[in-house]
Amino acid sequence: MIPQDFIQNLLGRVDIVDVIDKYVKLKKSGSNFSACCPFHNEKTPSFSVSPSKQFYHCFGCGVHGNAIGFLMEYSGQTYPDAIRTLAESVGLEVPEVRSGRERPQGAQAPGLAVLMMDALNHYRALLKKSPVAIEYLKKRGLSGEIAARYGLGYAPDEWQGLEAVFADYRDPALKDTGLVIDNDQGKRYDRFRGRVMFPILDSRGNVIGFGGRVIGEGEPKYLNSPETPLFEKGRELYGLYQARRAIRDANLVLVVEGYMDVVALAQHGVENAVATLGTATTPVHVTKLLRLADNVVFSFDGDNAGRKAAWRALEVALPVLADGKAVSFLFLPSEDDPDSYVRKHGRDAFMKVLDEARPLSQFLFSELASRVDMTTEEGRARFVSLAKPLVTQVQAPALAVMLRRRMGELAGLSESELQELVPTTAQARKPAAAPARTSRAARTLELKLLARILSQPALSAAVPDEVLGGHGSETGALRAVVGYLKGAGKSANLGQVSEYFKGSEHQDTLDEALGEKLLEQAEGPGLDLEAEVLDLVEKLGAERKTRRLKELAKSGQMTTEELAEFQLLSAWQRQAKSGNQDPESRSKV
Repeated sequence: MIPQDFIQNLLGRVDIVDVIDKYVKLKKSGSNFSACCPFHNEKTPSFSVSPSKQFYHCFGCGVHGNAIGFLMEYSGQTYPDAIRTLAESVGLEVPEVRSGRERPQGAQAPGLAVLMMDALNHYRALLKKSPVAIEYLKKRGLSGEIAARYGLGYAPDEWQGLEAVFADYRDPALKDTGLVIDNDQGKRYDRFRGRVMFPILDSRGNVIGFGGRVIGEGEPKYLNSPETPLFEKGRELYGLYQARRAIRDANLVLVVEGYMDVVALAQHGVENAVATLGTATTPVHVTKLLRLADNVVFSFDGDNAGRKAAWRALEVALPVLADGKAVSFLFLPSEDDPDSYVRKHGRDAFMKVLDEARPLSQFLFSELASRVDMTTEEGRARFVSLAKPLVTQVQAPALAVMLRRRMGELAGLSESELQELVPTTAQARKPAAAPARTSRAARTLELKLLARILSQPALSAAVPDEVLGGHGSETGALRAVVGYLKGAGKSANLGQVSEYFKGSEHQDTLDEALGEKLLEQAEGPGLDLEAEVLDLVEKLGAERKTRRLKELAKSGQMTTEELAEFQLLSAWQRQAKSGNQDPESRSKV
């Protein structure tokens, strides 16, 4: 766990313009920088980066965030990795409080990364000198360009070949990389021998592990690095670093089983493929994939083992699915894998079958139906018992409703029967009603005020405590943001604010305030933002006072003075709406 105060300090030091410009070429546009959005296809730049706010926003697709969010969205880095990347760029060391569940990141990790890069350079140099390895890759239809792009190398069939690279072959750190093994007698030897080497990169392009494919006969056919301080199989995907751009362009990521599948597909122009690393698909994998693209297609081998792997992927995908995201499954003929299929039939044929991938809902219900006799009551009852625990895992509201309905249709259940067997959880999901609900007019004013404060945090000082009372999500968010900014000081920027409230109860309201229309209104040309804030504060104060007086009027407890004040406020608000506000009447409010 990384301390929040360190993250806030980090975001105060990095420059989001420098961060994004490393990946997307930015052009100066007034006080901001602009580019064509890297997250959707467009010809006219609508992607804006603000150095003063340390925030980016696309007025085309609505995506926005700070420097951490950009690295996560653009390069697929995890939250901790994005923070480490930024920290390295400004020379900071990330302090961490271990929670026990987190992946170990020992102090030796940077040194291990250097050893892994030295090994990669060694393997790549040996590939160029090995006619056997070159001939093997040619037979698999791979060009030198693809071999270079994926950093392929060769480990000769030698027990201690890495002695030529590492002067201290007995260095304990070398064992920590997984490159060597110590047997029971203490004798050390290379883990990878007589294999084509596939380097595994993390989201920053660092070598964290290797996969080796044996040349000729031998077992195992594929050999992976063990778990190390750098490498955790359940979190990483082979080829993701190289595929990032193609994944964004296609808005689709193809998940296959083997390294050779990935490079063979890339050789034939299918560049958005990644592979699991000799392990079953994990929730971390699926979450990472769904963050990169709206569409995820799993294509495993066409045999029984491949179908089992696909079913495992379906099971782990169900709880993390979101409306607007789609998971599908491509089943090739049993004799084929993606590598063999694309080599035999070519790219166009592969893309055609890819378009015919089965949606998760179809695979889910057809697979379960195949396990029972759907022509009998007993079989359909068994079908419901199998489907129910899976369908109820889905958290995506719309998809959950549709899957539940489809399950009932297939089982021949009426809505009332389905409701009895699988009750909806809509009531449980409804938030409790807030007492003394804020009026719609006040909520609109609060969102506008919140947008302007987020646009220029220093203006939070102009918001008095009197307008921060009341209930409702907008009031709560406004109160929390103003409180945070008054404590953080004048140097706080939007990037820090958004990070501080990420994952909190106020995040949705902040996202709404950062929506396209509100943000444009808060940044319009020639806008006196301070005057706007003062005006909104005055209107919000008047709205709250009017509402209080209305409640007094309903109860019959309004004094003569309060009635006169109520009439004056109402007249002023009518004038404000019509645009014919009398300055003198305003001063009396």
